Amino acid sequence: MGNTGNQIKKAMEIDGAIAAAIVDSESGMTLATAGGGAAFDIEVAAAANTNVVQAKLKAMNSLRLNDELEDILITLGKQYHIIRPLRRTPAVFYYLACERTRTNLAMARRSLAEIEQATTL
Repeated sequence: MGNTGNQIKKAMEIDGAIAAAIVDSESGMTLATAGGGAAFDIEVAAAANTNVVQAKLKAMNSLRLNDELEDILITLGKQYHIIRPLRRTPAVFYYLACERTRTNLAMARRSLAEIEQATTL
């Protein structure tokens, strides 16, 4: 499983992090999770967001975009959700949910990019 346990812990150190997961976008199964709880079921959120990743990849293919998906940002009223596929394993992605009032979005994206680059599967 590589270093996913350590990397998911690092993701939870991002200011305002609510929950984090490493997810297989083909099956919707989580490979590692942290955070969440009764108010935020990270397993359900991670599985549901596989549809977001698959839809974006399908749209990119339909548009014949010769590019890679760096990340997807979903902005809610009280939260940011960041989805970041692994460059080495594009079928796997990080999913991070953060509180908007406590999170610097630019720093969260940068930190998640660094964590993703250090992840081995």
